[in-house]
Amino acid sequence: MIRVGVLVSGGGTNLQAIIDAVKNKTITNASLEVVISNKKDAYALTRAKENNIAAECVCVKDYETREEFNKALIEKIDSYNLDLIVLAGFLVVLPPELIAKYRNKIINVHPSLIPSFCGNGFYGLHVHEKALERGVKVTGATVHFVDEGTDTGPIIAQKAVEIKQGDTPEVLQRRIMEQAEWVIMPKAIDDIANGRIKVEEGKVIYL
Repeated sequence: MIRVGVLVSGGGTNLQAIIDAVKNKTITNASLEVVISNKKDAYALTRAKENNIAAECVCVKDYETREEFNKALIEKIDSYNLDLIVLAGFLVVLPPELIAKYRNKIINVHPSLIPSFCGNGFYGLHVHEKALERGVKVTGATVHFVDEGTDTGPIIAQKAVEIKQGDTPEVLQRRIMEQAEWVIMPKAIDDIANGRIKVEEGKVIYL
């Protein structure tokens, strides 16, 4: 049984998908130990409490320097002895020390088919705005391990979603969540929890 922590900044819709997947056994061999947010009023913390998961806040504003915040965040994560850290809409740049310490133990879901529409500045609705602006016919979501770059870590899973005529960024965002993010993120966690994947030379290999 692996110990999983989820880092989230907002409402926690992806967190809810993970909670539901644990309950309905789509995710096996994993226990959700803690939800950590950088915002005290994040609804994700309420979701955690309602499901008897520890809810913690490490807020940038509570620390005089970014270094102090980074240290506090790492200490909080360390205190739960986590095997896997899931970023579910966590809008804070992770300290390099954390990434190094938890190498190939941090995963993120990005709302596009990497390497399209990713990297610095591509988050939230902006990703979908750019996809529609470019006129692509297919987009989707990617789950990947986190490294020191932005959306550059080894890719675990991807799922394509069709763009429909008349889509708005909001409509497209919702479709990608429902058809891709909420499908491949739980599956990736289950695959990791059950030892089905490993990373070799910067690529994910399914065993």
